[in-house]
Amino acid sequence: MPVLNRIADYTDEMTAWRRHLHQHPELGFDCHETAAFVAARLREFGVDEIHEGIGQTGIVAIVNGRGEGPTIGLRADMDALPMEETTGAEWASKVPGRMHACGHDGHTTMLLGAAKYLAETRNFAGRAALIFQPAEENGGGGDAMVREGMMERFGISRVFAMHNSPNHQAGNIYTTPGPIMAAVDSFEIDVKGRGGHGAMPHLTADPVVAAVAIVNAIQTISSRNHYALDDLVVSVTQIHTGSADNIVPDDAWICGTVRTFDPQVREMVRRRLTEICAGQGAAYDVSAELNYIEGYPATVNDPDQAGFAAEVAREVAGAANVEDSVGREMGAEDFSYMLNARPGCYLFLGQGEGPGVHNPGYDFNDEIAPVGASFFARLVERGQPAS
Repeated sequence: MPVLNRIADYTDEMTAWRRHLHQHPELGFDCHETAAFVAARLREFGVDEIHEGIGQTGIVAIVNGRGEGPTIGLRADMDALPMEETTGAEWASKVPGRMHACGHDGHTTMLLGAAKYLAETRNFAGRAALIFQPAEENGGGGDAMVREGMMERFGISRVFAMHNSPNHQAGNIYTTPGPIMAAVDSFEIDVKGRGGHGAMPHLTADPVVAAVAIVNAIQTISSRNHYALDDLVVSVTQIHTGSADNIVPDDAWICGTVRTFDPQVREMVRRRLTEICAGQGAAYDVSAELNYIEGYPATVNDPDQAGFAAEVAREVAGAANVEDSVGREMGAEDFSYMLNARPGCYLFLGQGEGPGVHNPGYDFNDEIAPVGASFFARLVERGQPAS
């Protein structure tokens, strides 16, 4: 089965929605205009319930099917990124310093397309819970919605989400059972020494030399404390120190990111960072204080739900265009909180050649929106068939 014919009829309308959202990007939890736009469309479609203000600006809309049955959750993220757009598109962002550089405008559009179809046809049992989530990029909107009791409140039994994937064939769908995206943590290290004249370093406790030693030692966590065939990334991404060429500064600051799949590996990295800071601080006569910040957990697909999602994807995209055992990625995603609360699956939808996500030249491919909307709709129809 290709794209649902009725959803194909929405193509122009969906393109207009997406380009409107693209022109009006909002950040984090501050998705008030976006949520209002979504709620207005849902009212037009005639969904049965619209619950606003979940996770600050999140929405859960309910569409009732024919007869009793479980509730399946479908999630789309709504927030943008603090970046200046360079696409030059007619529908480019109208807000300086903000743009939809990750395609969340497209994800929201796909779920709106599915919502319109499901409210019109209702060819399923039970209920569909359509989840429009803020703050995926930063802030953990998924966590906020789960902590507010969304799963229990709406009786959601399983949950699914999809993300566009640049530089993969447009319309192809990818997923895998088990871990698909990594846990993400960050760390900050404050190195405090004793500054002085650059010509008299013997009178100082140099935080610059200590910071360099700490960064070099951090490189051994992956290479010497971890099995090489298991996935782990520990990257130092910033070092800030100093103000002039003849001054040894008082302090230095280091930060970085950690990507893991295994909680034991995550704990090993935290322990080694603590030990490195203590050891190198003592060696260089400075203090090195670690602040380790746990972020999103790993995104782990339920094997049964991943298999089901792949079956539905083959109906929509064609068997040759679906891969159900892709390698896992070191990126992170706060849909992980929803998968920790309920079984489900996260998938990728190819969007064709072009700039990658988080690039100022990125733009969502409107041609794939009907594919994503059809996939969401068929998940409901296949997963909860009407009697």
